[in-house]
Amino acid sequence: MKNHGFGIEESRELKRLSSPEKIQYFLDYEIAYNKEEDGETCRSPRRMLRDRLAHCAEGAYFAAAALRVHGHEPLIIDLEAVRDDDHILAVFKLHGRWGAIAKSNYSGLRFREPVYRTIRELAMSYFAHYYNPKGELTLRAFSRPVNLRRFDQIDWMTTEEDLWEIGEYLCTVPHTKILSPEMARKRRMLDRRLYEAGMVGAVK
Repeated sequence: MKNHGFGIEESRELKRLSSPEKIQYFLDYEIAYNKEEDGETCRSPRRMLRDRLAHCAEGAYFAAAALRVHGHEPLIIDLEAVRDDDHILAVFKLHGRWGAIAKSNYSGLRFREPVYRTIRELAMSYFAHYYNPKGELTLRAFSRPVNLRRFDQIDWMTTEEDLWEIGEYLCTVPHTKILSPEMARKRRMLDRRLYEAGMVGAVK
């Protein structure tokens, strides 16, 4: 297991996150959700480990780093929404199928088992769980996987600087739309019971 610039204690913590399920559990139960009440941040995996705080981008970058430590490529995709925030996932492939790890305040926008044949199938599994506070289903597009190795020159795994450069790059990556223009004109609303289920455990 390579340390990729992490210290002894950091590497020990990453070593125990030896599967996608363990990484997701760590994000869910050991890392608080970052509502950015004290200002916007985009922490590196090292800073997230230290601060024990993450929003979706910070969680995805950390998950990608943890996956890399255990031999996976550090891949992320961007889910693009309307009238809502985008969502970033760390994605991985096992036995020819895609899965995902994510940090979110919405319970339905987190882990996906590696059972999806394509990135589109994986992205579409989030559609019915992706909604804004008004209950509108908002997911509209997804990016191709981006390998975070391209940001090794800025030491994205361990830097003390915010990782705005990654988010800016994601804005330039082509996204595949999941709705036709005719379909997109209709505002789709979520069932109230699913809305409430998705908010279980949310930070208010």
